[in-house]
Amino acid sequence: FFVDSIAKTYLSNPNTASLSIGIIHNNKINTFFYGESIKGDKASLPTGSSIYEVGSISKLFTSILLADLVEKNIISLDDSIAKYLPDSVKTNPYIQKITFKQLANHTSGLARIPSNLDKALKYDAKNPYANYTREELYHYLKSVEQTTEPGEMYEYSNLGFGLLGDIISTITRKSFDQNIKETISMPLGMTNTVEKLDPKTQKMVGVYNTDGTATLAWDFQALAGAGALKSTTNDLLRFAQYQFKMPESNLENALALTRQFTYYLPPNTDIGLAWNMNMSNDVITYWHNGGTGGSSSFIAIVPDLKSAI
Repeated sequence: FFVDSIAKTYLSNPNTASLSIGIIHNNKINTFFYGESIKGDKASLPTGSSIYEVGSISKLFTSILLADLVEKNIISLDDSIAKYLPDSVKTNPYIQKITFKQLANHTSGLARIPSNLDKALKYDAKNPYANYTREELYHYLKSVEQTTEPGEMYEYSNLGFGLLGDIISTITRKSFDQNIKETISMPLGMTNTVEKLDPKTQKMVGVYNTDGTATLAWDFQALAGAGALKSTTNDLLRFAQYQFKMPESNLENALALTRQFTYYLPPNTDIGLAWNMNMSNDVITYWHNGGTGGSSSFIAIVPDLKSAI
């Protein structure tokens, strides 16, 4: 009844179409589904396999790719990112000071978005990252300046996480989508957690803007690591359950590494690698949210209680 009351309030807003909720409590799963996957189609109730944009929850997965490289001793969190960038960028003294950890905990000093994002060829405000290329990213970075030293201050940065995903692709010589599939989705059995959908087998729910009008799902190029993933309630529940396990494999060690403290954000938040962490009733809640032009997402886990939303 409590979940139903919250869902009813949420769906009373005319710009919302569907709502999917998964809850793990004491390691027991409950799911709740409301509304219409396609607005106006009363028979399109979402399911646990309905595919949504998860926006910035993607950052959790990008940080796992980073932690996986650390666990394999390919890089260290405190390494400078400059080594993996072209000569035109790595000579920038500011870039030389930025570490992988600082990209992953938003203390690099990089802005939320690059100032040349809307200068990209064929820029579309309804799909803002779709045409922003690696070349444009590097052009921005080679002359970027900052007034604060990396590591000094928290500033949430889609640019920073997009750059992190791009550098990981350089190191692995694989696309962001390939890295996600091979390192995380396939090993964890999360078959619907991808950047690019298979049009033959995968279809996303409808996405709607603040006016309730159908809008575009977002596409990404260079900044995919910031928010490109799609996923399902079932996949994210599975993802949460893996966070409860005692690490046994390289990947599970990487999951645990992302939950380690890296920065204190006053008044009461710790930052891991992408995760936000807050103490409540003597247990730590790890959480992240996401938003695109037509979708909203949220995940919170409490490993000590084997609970999640």
